[in-house]
Order: sequence, then C-alpha cells, then structure tokens
Amino acid sequence: MSQVHDPHLPTDAGRALLLGRVWRADTGGPAPVVVRRGELVDLSAHAATMTELLDHAELQHIARHAPGPLLGSVDAVLTNALAATPTPTLPRLLAPCDLQAIKACGVTFAVSLLERVIEAQAGGDAARAHALREQLQSTLGDDLSAIRPGSAAAQRLKAEFVARGAWSPYLEVGLGPDAEVFTKAQPMSAVGFGAAVGLHPDSQWNNPEPEVVLAVNSRAEAVGATLGNDVNLRDIEGRSALLLGKAKDNNASCAIGPFIRLFDEHFTLDTVRRAEVSLRIEGADDGFVLEGLSRMQAISRDPLELVAQACGPHHQYPDGFMLFLGTMFSPIQDRGAPGAGFTHHLGDRVTIASPTLGALVNTVQRSDTVPPWTYGVGALLKHLRSRRP
Repeated sequence: MSQVHDPHLPTDAGRALLLGRVWRADTGGPAPVVVRRGELVDLSAHAATMTELLDHAELQHIARHAPGPLLGSVDAVLTNALAATPTPTLPRLLAPCDLQAIKACGVTFAVSLLERVIEAQAGGDAARAHALREQLQSTLGDDLSAIRPGSAAAQRLKAEFVARGAWSPYLEVGLGPDAEVFTKAQPMSAVGFGAAVGLHPDSQWNNPEPEVVLAVNSRAEAVGATLGNDVNLRDIEGRSALLLGKAKDNNASCAIGPFIRLFDEHFTLDTVRRAEVSLRIEGADDGFVLEGLSRMQAISRDPLELVAQACGPHHQYPDGFMLFLGTMFSPIQDRGAPGAGFTHHLGDRVTIASPTLGALVNTVQRSDTVPPWTYGVGALLKHLRSRRP
C-alpha cells in the first residue's frame, strides 16, 4: 500500500467507498471493483455488472467487506493508465458504469446559458462569439445565478432576451420549468481515466465540459457520484440545436471516472451540492495552459430535481442511469488570435478534479482515430456466459 496520496484519488481516499470497473487481461473482460486499503478488489462474485452492484440491497456491506481477488495497487493502475506505454497485464481502468443509460443535463448554470445563447446567435462561428458576448453582457449582465428556472423573474428575463432578438431554445430550458435532459452516450460506450476522448472531425470549435455525474440505480436512488467530461462541439450544436446528437454522441466523446464514490456518512448529496470542480487544459503542441474553478452551489436546479425530471412515473430506467448535472465552466480564453476564443488542439491533456471525487484525466484526439468502440452489451453478455462454471 502506497504511503503517498495519489492526486487522482479523493483527498480522504482512506475512508471513501470507491467503486470502479477494470478490464482484466487474464479473463478477457471487465470486472466491477472496489478500492480497499489501496488495493483493487474484484467484486464479480457478488455482482456481475456495475448495474447489478448499484442495485444490490447490501451495496454498502459488499463495498466494505465482501471478499474477492486482489488485482493490484490502485496507485499502480492509475499510474499505468497515464503511461506512454501501459503495461498490458495490469488491470485497465474503464468508465465505472456499464448497462446504465448515460444521460446529461444542459444549461443548468448561468454561464452555460449565456454561452449557449452566444453559440446559437453566432451560428457556430467562433469568430463572432467575442462580440456577441460583450453585447449580451452589457445589456443583460452575466450574473444570472440568482434566477430560479420557472420563476416569474426567470420569465421576465426570458422576455428581455426575446425583446433584444436574442431568443434561443436554450432560454426555454435555462429559464423555464423543464430541464434539458438528453442522452449523452450509449451504454458501454463511455471511456474512463487515462483514455483518449474524441472530437468529431467536422468540428473546429469545441471544448471540454467538466461535470459532476450522479450514479442512479433502477429505483431512481442517487447512490453515488463521480466526474465526467461531456465533450462539447460548439460549432456543430451552435448551427442548430437539432444537431445535438452529432455534437454530443460520438466515439469516445464521453469520459467518466475515475471511480464512483458511494454516498455514506462522510460523503452525501450535500457534499455534491457544495463541491468545487476544477478544470486544467494543457496543450501538447503550443504550451497553452487554461485553469478554472467552478462551484456546484451556482447550479440553478438541485441535483435531485434533475433526477426527478429524468426518471419517474413518466420514464423508468431498469438498469439505472448516469446523470451529468451540467457544466459549470465554458472556456473562452483566447488560444491563438485575439478574440478567437478557446478550442481544443489534438493532444490536449484535460484534468477535471474535485477534492472529494479525485481527478479524471484524458487526452484529446479525433473520434475517427481513437480506438473504435467494439465492446458493447452483446460482448459483455457473451463474456459473462463464458465465465459460468
């Protein structure tokens, strides 16, 4: 067990209940794991999938006490995931979800509302964003965090946007009673810690979206949380809100991890509500560095409200779902020409971190050059059948 705290784990990792998934080269398939005393413990004997594990009536007991094969040091696995040439025999971290639907909420923070309106007004043209931002901020201000969606004040603000010719579909979900909840990615398609995330090759204006992600079981109970990167293509979505599918759901365009932290006496939904999430982008080709810090307290809708809008009598998720709570940060720092704003370069290293959840690290590539997605639900079922006695 390492005596040095790994920066990719929660600062209080010693008492955190951390669940994940790894690829085991020796069995040729994935396994749910728990971090216990610095070691990865395989929980496959107790739950074949993460979906089954999060639904288990004895989830807390299994996470704390259930026996299983030791797969190695979590520090070694995290270090290996970031190595230039990873050791293939070590377990490889996967996204800590499998059969769950992967849902995401949009425009849940004031800054994202402003930026989505800018994208729509710019028609996906990054060169127009700077002038539009200045215009909107001068007339409406950028401190919209006190506005409660669906309230009379929100409706008045929406009317102001409309009167200035700045109407956008995002105003309805940012200021109206109904949240934007969409399908971000397919089950089994998310990538995990250390993997490359993919940008659609058509996109020239894009950014990471650092988010807290809730793990919700089939009973609509939020049982834990993790970090996610809801990779965003600003030009494609800005051309039309109807291109959301192309802008959001591409090969490796969703990263989740490194682990789901279960809620317990040390980590609760109130911890999530108070969480601070940092973003660091490091350019591989230009030395560019961008850093930002955002606070979940600025969210316009409570996390449980978003769960209720996603799941209830109107819609069930028998395998549970992962719910991105919305981005708190839209990078606008110029990269290159003045007024050009931010966009990714291939090779960028993105770190999304929060003290109670650890850090999710990924590099940026194109969705048509990263490893193709080949291991889906069918492959998982075939693997589980092969492991039967």
